[in-house]
This record gives sequence, C-alpha cells and structure tokens, in this order.
Amino acid sequence: MLNGRHDLSLQYLQVELTRIELLVRRDVLRWQLAGQDPDDEFRGLHLSDAHINALLDRPLGTSWGQLVKLAPEEAQVFADTMAQVNAYARELRQRADTEGQILRLEYLRSTFGLTQFEYDAFLVCLAPALDAKYEKVYSYLQDDVTRKRPTVNLVLDLLSDPGPARWLALTHFADDAPLFKYHLLEAAADPTAGAAQLLGQVLSPDRTVVNWLLGEYKPGADVQPYITLTMPTPDDTHALLTDALRSALVLPSETQLPMPVFVFYGPDTMLQSTAAAFFAVRCGRPLLTVDLAGLTGAGLAPPVALQLALRDARLTGAVLLLMEWDAMMTDGIPPLPLLDALFEHPGCVIVAGEQAWHPHGLERARKLVWLEFPIPDFAQRRALWQYYLSRENAPECPDVLDLAGQFLLTGGQIRDAVATARDMAAQRGQDVQRQHLFNAARVHSNPHLSGLARKIEPRYTWEDIILPADQLALLREIVATVRGRATVMEAWGVGRKLAASNGVTTLFAGPPGTGKTMAAEVIANDLSLDLYKIDLSTVVSKYIGETEKNLERIFSEAQSSNAILFFDEADALFGKRSEVKDAHDRYANIEISYLLQRMEAYDGVTILATNLRANLDEAFTRRLQFAVDIPFPEEEYRLRIWTTLFPPDVPRADDLDFALLARRFKLAGGNIRNIIVAAAFLAAATGSPVTMRHLLHATRRELQKMGRLVNEADMVIQGKDKPTL
Repeated sequence: MLNGRHDLSLQYLQVELTRIELLVRRDVLRWQLAGQDPDDEFRGLHLSDAHINALLDRPLGTSWGQLVKLAPEEAQVFADTMAQVNAYARELRQRADTEGQILRLEYLRSTFGLTQFEYDAFLVCLAPALDAKYEKVYSYLQDDVTRKRPTVNLVLDLLSDPGPARWLALTHFADDAPLFKYHLLEAAADPTAGAAQLLGQVLSPDRTVVNWLLGEYKPGADVQPYITLTMPTPDDTHALLTDALRSALVLPSETQLPMPVFVFYGPDTMLQSTAAAFFAVRCGRPLLTVDLAGLTGAGLAPPVALQLALRDARLTGAVLLLMEWDAMMTDGIPPLPLLDALFEHPGCVIVAGEQAWHPHGLERARKLVWLEFPIPDFAQRRALWQYYLSRENAPECPDVLDLAGQFLLTGGQIRDAVATARDMAAQRGQDVQRQHLFNAARVHSNPHLSGLARKIEPRYTWEDIILPADQLALLREIVATVRGRATVMEAWGVGRKLAASNGVTTLFAGPPGTGKTMAAEVIANDLSLDLYKIDLSTVVSKYIGETEKNLERIFSEAQSSNAILFFDEADALFGKRSEVKDAHDRYANIEISYLLQRMEAYDGVTILATNLRANLDEAFTRRLQFAVDIPFPEEEYRLRIWTTLFPPDVPRADDLDFALLARRFKLAGGNIRNIIVAAAFLAAATGSPVTMRHLLHATRRELQKMGRLVNEADMVIQGKDKPTL
C-alpha cells in the first residue's frame, strides 16, 4: 500500500523519470539547434520543399537531434545534472536495502531481466501515463501533433546511437523480447500508416503494470472480473481438506528446487481453491486466482491470457492459481508454447481443471504433482454440510447424514445449497429446516438432465400406494438402501471390493396401470430426490452407435444430477437378448450389454419398469439389486385403491358403493384413476355431486377404451332394474 511522500518506490520512480526527462530535454535542444523552428505554428502539419531536401540530406539511421552536438558548457551542465540524479537514485537504493523495502521499479527490472535499454524504453513510454505534458513534448519530437504517444522510432531517437547501433536495438522490440513477452508494453500500429511498420508502432505501458508501480495491484476493467488477489490466512476451511492433500501441499527443500507445478484435477473447484489458499498460507504469500476461461471468453488468446497471469504473479510475488485450465487445452493436452511459458515461470504455480493431463514432447526441469479433487466422499460431504450450516448459525440438523448420503455434491454445491436453503427459509420467516435443505440440494444438482428426460414432480406418498405387504416392504428396503449406501459402501468399506459403484438398480415388473410409476414417485418423494422419466423415443436409434451415445449422455448428466432415472416401458429397449442371426441382432445385443455396464458404473438410482418380466434374461436380472413384482390388484386392494384415490374435496352422493365397483370390475389402479377423473367431469357438467351413475358410465367408457366387452348386467346399479345407459 502507499505511504504518501515517504513511499521510497514512488520517490525512486520520480527520480528515474527525471533522468528520462533530461534525455528528452537534451533531444529537444538538439532539434532546436538542428534548425527545427519551435515558433513555426504549422510545424508537423505540412511538408515544405526545404524540409524534404533536409530529410534526404540526413544520414541513414540518424535523427534530427543527432545531427548536432551540444556546446561544451551545455554538455557539461547535462552531465553534471545527470550525475546528481544518478547519485540520488543510488542513495534511495541503499536506503531501501537498509530499511528492507522493495523498490517496485527495480523489482520490475530484475524480475523480468530488463537490459538498461529496455528499462529506459519502458520509462520513456511510462512518462505520458503519469504526466500529460509529455504528450505534447513527444508530438514535438515526432514532428506530428497527432502522435502523442511514443513510437519505436522516438525511443530509438532518445536512447540509441545513430547508424547500425540503432538497428541492432530493434531486437528489443521483438515479440519474444521481455518488454512484449511479459506484456509490460503494448504496441499498436500507427493508424495513419497503411501497414503495421515496426518503427511506427505506438507504445504504451500496460495499465495493470502502471497501477502496480503506483502501489496498487488493479487489473484492467476488461479482465478485472476474472483475476483476484487475496492474502489467505489460516482458517477452519482448511480442515475440510483430506490429510493426503495437506501432506502433498508442502514447500520443497532447497535441494528439491525448482518448485514443482501442481496439477489439480476433478470436479470440485471449491476445494481446489481451498487447497490453493492452504498452500499460499504455507508459503506465506498472497494468492492470485485467475479464471482462464473468463479471460479467453473476454477475447484474449490463450497464450496472452496465460502470459498476463504469469506476469501478474511475478509482479505480486503470489502463488498463482490458474482455474479452468481445460480452456487452454487442445485434444486434452496443453500446447507446447503454453507449457514452455508455464515451466519457465520461477514461482509457485497451480493449474486447476477437470481433466488430468500429461505433457508430451517437452524437456523440462520442473516436476508435476497431480492431486485429484473428486466429488467428496461421504465423510467429507458430511463435514462440509455441518461446516456451512454452522456458518449460517443454523440449528442442529439431524438430516445431515441423509443429505450427505443422497446427494453427491461438490464442496461448492454444498456451500451454495446451504445459502439457498437459508434464503428459502428467510422468505417464509422460518429457520432452516429439512425441506429447505433438500430442496436446495436438488436445485444445485446438475440441471442439464431436463434436456434429455422428462422431470416428474412426485405427488404420491406411502399413504397413497396400495400394494401387498411384501411389495411395500421391498419398496421401503429400497429407500433404506439409498439412505444407507454411503455408510455401507464408503464408511464401512464395502464398496472397495464387493461392489462396482454406489448405485441402486431396481426392476418394477407388472401389468400396465398397477402402480409402477406411482411407486417410483413414492420413493423419490420419500428420498427428496428428483425423478426423471426417460423418453425411449429419444434414446433408441436405428443408426449404429447412436443409442449408446444417447444412453451415455443420460447417465453422464444424471451422475451429477443426484436424480432417480425411471425407464418406463423398459422392455422396449431391454428386451430378452436374442440369438445372433444377423448384424441387427448383434448390434442390439451390444446396446443392451453397454446399458448393463453403464448401470453398474452409475452411482445413482435407476428404476426399470416393464410389463413383461419374462423379456429380461438371467444375465440382466443378476445385475439388478432389487426386483419388485407388482401384481394385478385383487378385490381387497381394488377397494382400497378406490377409496384412497377418490379426492376428499370432490362432492359425492350418498349412493357411492366402492365395494360394488371393486367386486364387479377387475381394473388396475391406473384405470380406476381414469374413471374417477371422468366421473368428476360428468358430474361437473350437470352441476351435481358424483353419483354411482357417473362412475358406472365412466367405467363403461374405460372398458370400451381398453377393448374389453361390457357386461350390461354389471352396469345396473344395485336395487335398480335399468342399466346406466
């Protein structure tokens, strides 16, 4: 930070700019001695014959000011003044050494290895950024009032000798020279020239570098949203890192230098940032976090974005965290020029992305250290939920175990979910409760699955589903398995050898309308998980390989969606694998084999619903964790279905006899639901409550729709002698 007039860096900057001003004054005096009349009000706006002739007579590689020499007394005054300035500069350097201060200008010079010429060239270009008078002075020296910024030609006029020495100095303006390689200066073509000629390029210092020299690191407005400099301090978030990570993030000994480049990979970007902050604390340095995807999205080419980040890390002496490193890669590998720049950087570098990568075709002295940041395991997720809930001063939540077990979320998603739950609770004037947390967890799961499947809002609970006791017990066992899988598979270590994944695969088999979809909704509702129904028309393709691609997209998105996948009418895709008779049979079997493998690798909940269990062969059913046969309801269960499904708010007549309907008509729950809805519409049309006549009429239509014969005797209301139609 600035310390007013006592800041030695600013005093030193002023002295060094005074030295540059002496060079400028000398060149102005030379111009005037060479016959360039300062009183000519049209100077720089016209070209006279005399001026053209004088240009032709001027020796090659020589400026106007270099045509003459100063008088001995003037030269002596210049030399004495320059000596005084240099002496004062040495005094400031010695004072800084004594007081342990860093002169930013000298730090810039040594850090980027600037030669004396490059150092002075930078100061020449810096002067107009700090004092507007130099704009007019440079216009004068360039014989053009429109040129307010120095060009390469002006820098050569001020700093180089005439002739071949001038041309040799042009190498300092090459793209790979320090001034431009590290983006200390920016070059722009002369707008009045037809082509970008080197001598006519207009030079200006990078605004970030200027701000840093003045005592404040402040990136330009176009890149500022993507660059953050912080000074991390030890805090309790570091305890969220695993012991293995903390052990790996250590400073090397002097015998192990140079510093390795850390490669963070995996989906958990929040824990990547936490680990980087932890390492910066260990190093005792600030942390510079750069979003490379943001910089490239703002229009910067990847090499420019990387060099700017590396330059700013050198300026600030910070540990550099390069987020979204995947944006820099081509075919999974960073291009060699980017790796060259990365390994050339002398400081601490962390590159963070989702993919792990390995350099090829490059000799390097620096080692790479790979550290994975997968979705946190159960214990970490539990600790993360507890940590962020405690930060919100939320009351003790007994459902943290369920949250950690049912939602495979990254650290950042858990942090955001707790904040969203807080907002939901505050909107209702409540404390954070279970439902807020589960709703927020679903919100922050991956939302892209909705483009591949249809989301179903679970409406039913355990009170709504009518099944035999054994089937109900199986459904509850499924719920218990989902809730307990984190404990069993991760905490107890069962998954390390005995299971391929944390997934729960289930088969619902039964005739149409018996409640397979309802059972899926009940499970999703109890677990507070999203339920997605897969549209098979978007999955099955007649083109070879397309079905597998569609399945892969579904499972990949579902992996981070924490959703239940419900494949309805699954026998259309997962039918009995046939004997191979032709190429179509062979590829059909490949599709099913791929599905089996993908289900085993999937960590979520998959429910397959089929009308014909016989279509599933033994190899398929062996890989299913649960199989629930949902039977066609007998009379007892049909009666319970009628009474449960009939809405309590629908007005009803006293003559409703659900026992009669259950006894006479062998219908599944789906058909009964349709009949009740149709009867309600019939009653509403007549403005009366629902009567038995309405229900029997709706039953007739449902049987006709199903293609079943209607027994007119069944349509007679008990105690009446006429059918309903």
